[in-house]
Amino acid sequence: MLHIGFGDVLQEEVLRRVGLAERFLAEGRELVDRDPVQASEKLYKAAEEAVKALATALNLPEAKKAVESGSRWSKLLERAAQSIAKALKVKELVLWWDTAFKLYVDGFHKAKLDSDSVRERYEYIEAMVNIAKKVMQKR
Repeated sequence: MLHIGFGDVLQEEVLRRVGLAERFLAEGRELVDRDPVQASEKLYKAAEEAVKALATALNLPEAKKAVESGSRWSKLLERAAQSIAKALKVKELVLWWDTAFKLYVDGFHKAKLDSDSVRERYEYIEAMVNIAKKVMQKR
């Protein structure tokens, strides 16, 4: 079992991020049929917040770097997803992160994904959020 230790401030940060991930996941699910572009953005944001919550909860170097750089996560998210996958022994998490990034690029920025394509990817984003919730519940 992985020992996860963090102070009250970090615990509040993780709780806040998990809450955001859950909210974005629900919003994305509601938008899939009527606005796949916005659904893609919301689902990506859910995955992003899940990665940030997990990296913080697991006290990973990527979370420390984000704090040191003034919360600049953009360049750290890919590496954080890889570190989380290793720490939790859930190698699929890297693929789920790749799915989230596809939603962000092809679904949101390029508006190339239709509702069916976004819906097919929902379960992977949901899995990331569920892992973040599970890790938080163990605290």
